[in-house]
Amino acid sequence: QVQLVESGGGLVQAGGSLRLSCAASGRIFSRMGWFRQAPGKEREFVAAISWSGGSISYADSLKGRFTISRDNAKNTVYLQMNSLKAEDTAVYYCAADPGGGVYYWKEYNYWGQGTQVTVSS
Repeated sequence: QVQLVESGGGLVQAGGSLRLSCAASGRIFSRMGWFRQAPGKEREFVAAISWSGGSISYADSLKGRFTISRDNAKNTVYLQMNSLKAEDTAVYYCAADPGGGVYYWKEYNYWGQGTQVTVSS
């Protein structure tokens, strides 16, 4: 059974950092990504990474603050989030196996349950 399990969310003050983890089980995914969804907003792309880590994409607005990485031995993808802002508050989702491009959430076939990130100002 394929599962993606996120962890690492929580409450942090503006300017702080969090590291999210997504542990995959059941299969190995060549491409994985992170998305987020704030209340009343559409799910938006955060970052994506290839198996080797040689292909990484970020939402333009998040470049320089967020870093995606993966540990294939652990079948885990990470999202390091620094200099957090109140507008980063959202549920963060791990996703895997996009059928086409990596930027649109509907392309992904597998999803985690999400982890809440709340940034207080």
